[in-house]
Amino acid sequence: MLRGERIILRAVERDDLPLICAYNNDVEVEVAGGGDPPLPQSLARLQAEFDTNAGKGGRDEPWFAIEVDGKMIGQCALHNFQDVHRTCEVGIGIGDKSYWGKGYGREAVLLLLDWAFRYRNLNKVWLTTIGSNERAYRCYLACGFVEEGRQRQHMWGAGHYEDFIYMGILRSEWEQRNAPKNTEV
Repeated sequence: MLRGERIILRAVERDDLPLICAYNNDVEVEVAGGGDPPLPQSLARLQAEFDTNAGKGGRDEPWFAIEVDGKMIGQCALHNFQDVHRTCEVGIGIGDKSYWGKGYGREAVLLLLDWAFRYRNLNKVWLTTIGSNERAYRCYLACGFVEEGRQRQHMWGAGHYEDFIYMGILRSEWEQRNAPKNTEV
């Protein structure tokens, strides 16, 4: 549905669920994402949730599979939409660790921001990350997010307390970064 230079963001299909389940059960992937402690997830539960949502009909939520060269490497989504405030939260996880640190996450986030501001007419997109995930933090800065707040030692994960960081990007900041460049001399 959304095409970048190297990736496609497309609807998550039922056939993707075994791989998503494997990513969700990889402790290293889960710890990098921060938030709640890693918990097991069965494929049957994931399939049941998917089937329940698919059974409602209509359009899918903005939950995308990240595909590279025909392979699903992770997932990303926009959620927590606030219609009055025109905001939402972005979440992303590259589950295939062989694709970490190669710019695929940044490309996915940039595609989501374009969709959020251009097609959903949002004013702000925000996220949270943990302080020890430097790779994610640098990615979000490169995409134009700014740190809006930090809760020190707020999260427990992987045997120690972590800072919990709030970041956001405003529509005006995104527009400034994406304004056509004047090439006249």
